[in-house]
Amino acid sequence: MANLNDVVGKIVGACATSGLDVSDSLASFLVKTIALNSENGFDVSRKLTEKDVSRLSELVLKELAAKSSVCLDTIKSQIYFAEEYTSRDDVLERIQRAQENQLSRLRTELLACRARSSEDHSALYGQVISYMLQSSGMGSRADGIIIGEVEAALRSVFPPSNLGTFLKLLQSDKERQLKELATVVVGIWLFNRTSRKSPKEAILRELLSASRQDTSLFTCEEVEKELMTAQRSVWKHTAVLEKMTRGVRDASEGGAVSPVLLRHALYNVRQQERFLKLLLADARVSIQHAEELQRQLWSQLELLNKTVQTVKSVPTTKVFPLFKILSKLWSGLREEAEVLSACSRVMSKLRSFCTSGVQIFFDADLDGSEERTDAQRLMDSSGDCIDPEQMEDQEWLLPGTTGGYSDQPLQFSGFCGYSLVTSDGLLLPGNPSIGVLKHMNKFYAFSSRDAARLFARRPSYFISEVEEKAKRSPELIRLLQLDLLSSGHRVESRCEMGTQTDVHPVEAHVDRAYHWNEWELRRRAIQLTDLRTKVTHSAQTSNSHMRRENCSQTWRVKENCSQTRRDGHSNVPRPQVYLAGVRGHRVGGVEKVNLTRCVED
Repeated sequence: MANLNDVVGKIVGACATSGLDVSDSLASFLVKTIALNSENGFDVSRKLTEKDVSRLSELVLKELAAKSSVCLDTIKSQIYFAEEYTSRDDVLERIQRAQENQLSRLRTELLACRARSSEDHSALYGQVISYMLQSSGMGSRADGIIIGEVEAALRSVFPPSNLGTFLKLLQSDKERQLKELATVVVGIWLFNRTSRKSPKEAILRELLSASRQDTSLFTCEEVEKELMTAQRSVWKHTAVLEKMTRGVRDASEGGAVSPVLLRHALYNVRQQERFLKLLLADARVSIQHAEELQRQLWSQLELLNKTVQTVKSVPTTKVFPLFKILSKLWSGLREEAEVLSACSRVMSKLRSFCTSGVQIFFDADLDGSEERTDAQRLMDSSGDCIDPEQMEDQEWLLPGTTGGYSDQPLQFSGFCGYSLVTSDGLLLPGNPSIGVLKHMNKFYAFSSRDAARLFARRPSYFISEVEEKAKRSPELIRLLQLDLLSSGHRVESRCEMGTQTDVHPVEAHVDRAYHWNEWELRRRAIQLTDLRTKVTHSAQTSNSHMRRENCSQTWRVKENCSQTRRDGHSNVPRPQVYLAGVRGHRVGGVEKVNLTRCVED
């Protein structure tokens, strides 16, 4: 069964054989858009046959193999931007996560090291220096001079002789000391580096360039220049398209550009303009934060200079907090530099997909047309507000009467849907000051009052027509932010299938931790309560991290005896017998007399 992944894999493999570099995202997007285009004859409401799948693959390969296709360049730029561009907050989070992962790996190696000989101690100290370099943001890109400076800063607060004490610490104490030591060492290194006679701004710019993978400098002026070039191209393309749409151009005029090519070029530069606006917004925020961090950095450096120069010996409790603040500010500066570097890489790549610098029409095509900026169009139509009393069956958001009407997310990326349908795909910016139409909880802006009035009469018709325009020009799907591909149409062949289920399925909810016996639950509760009074002891094995010879002392049990009650007897009469006549009587026999007392007595 051929599904979407199989078709995409087949197309990517065929392009690789032909020497074309095509990503899975690009091939998948083209498969969906070509299948949605009604001009290609595919019925997306049913499953496609093998013949349809084969023809679809041929159309996609033909589109990918086309040379100098403005539409394909726009789609490539959209997919590249969607995959590579992330917001400033996401970039900062990604940078911090990558930095922490690298430091965590180095910390694990340091904590697992058990140095015994002097060579082991030297190797361990080298690992500590590598950890400090990674904390400073230089890492493997640091040169010999920076490595020596970081090592000197480390030796000033943590000489190699302290490794013995460090190795005897617990693992948690080692990790805490490493983190604290890294902030202090980075602060000392930065303080020593900026204390030279060279200008501080030049030193800081040199360090920021050395900490990044590329040394290109990125400023708002570069983005503004690119944006201005794209906007001028937009105004010219719009003016020529308006002229062609209104029938001003003479049909016999030679050398005129094709309206289809001009329309695709307009979509390309409009998309480029939107991307550059996003990059410019991120660049301005990053540069503003970087300037503030740099100002705080110079303030802390001046405070450190005053603190160090006033006395010969400064206690660590006074300067170490300042070094930690320096390290934190330096980390923030590096992160902002990485954000600007990411924006620079994205903008450089987008240049290869843009046609703003390519002249696809002649100067004669501009004769008789009025080139106006977007700001001028909005200003000209600002006073032409819609009258809600004439449109009682629709809900309108108007300036001055509806709070926050301009903050609502506009459909079609703020472009006028009526002009797009009636002017052969012409993109004109909508003006919220005219009035914002609310239709099915969605908001629409228009380029003129007539466009708003006519669109409000049949909004469903114009919305469907805009979607049809986007299906024939697939770059409009992302440019206008249309939700046409979210359904995820599956391209698959027909086949006979069958499933078998139980007649009466019974859902099984088994709780493995459940116990029915109440006394067993009580026993467990008492056991858990009793554990709170116990003291946890550690045990060492031959594979323990802190392996050493330990001994324990015990006391032998003494042989003791216990004392109990003595055996006694009951108080009964004692038998007594007296023999009379034994002594003093020569005559007569001996007489036995019983003297035992009676029990009753």
